[in-house]
Amino acid sequence: MKITQHCAVSIHYRLSDEQGRVIEDSFEGEPMLYLHGTENMIPGLETELEGKVAGDKLDVTVDAANGYGPYHDGLRQEVPLSAFGDVEDIVPGMRFIAETEMGQRPVQVIEVKDDVVVVDGNHPLAGQALNFVVEVKEVREATAEEIAHGHIHAHGSSCGSDHGHEHSHEGGCCSQKEDEPAKEGCDGNGGCGCR
Repeated sequence: MKITQHCAVSIHYRLSDEQGRVIEDSFEGEPMLYLHGTENMIPGLETELEGKVAGDKLDVTVDAANGYGPYHDGLRQEVPLSAFGDVEDIVPGMRFIAETEMGQRPVQVIEVKDDVVVVDGNHPLAGQALNFVVEVKEVREATAEEIAHGHIHAHGSSCGSDHGHEHSHEGGCCSQKEDEPAKEGCDGNGGCGCR
């Protein structure tokens, strides 16, 4: 079966940045699951996967425009330390959800000064070309429930079930436009996870 709109797809992938540093690698763990054609995957990779079948292997370079978008300097800001309320020991690398004019947005602490904290609302991979090594593991028709929910339910589970739900590979390349809230099934940082 070829990958087309509303196929449930399972892939292994290795993602590296422009310098060749490996960022994510699913080959030693569980494959990533996604619903094709519903913007749950970065556009450049989804386009390359269109029409592929189980067993296909490909190397793909996705430019920033078709990945996590350009880097926006305006999303890097200094925020008064007082805005963090009772949070103690704020250090670079910590992530928070900030209220912005565009709604809630994930931000990462870049630097902590005396009375201000520098945060960045860009996706960590914004402005970068991404290199993927991909192996298509499985392609099947999505269930009506998966299509309605807009994401895949691993091993027949559903978000409403009480079972441990292996929704999809953590950190998997979910697509999210800069001015949109995280999609159902995406954590807002590119990763996928059931909500």
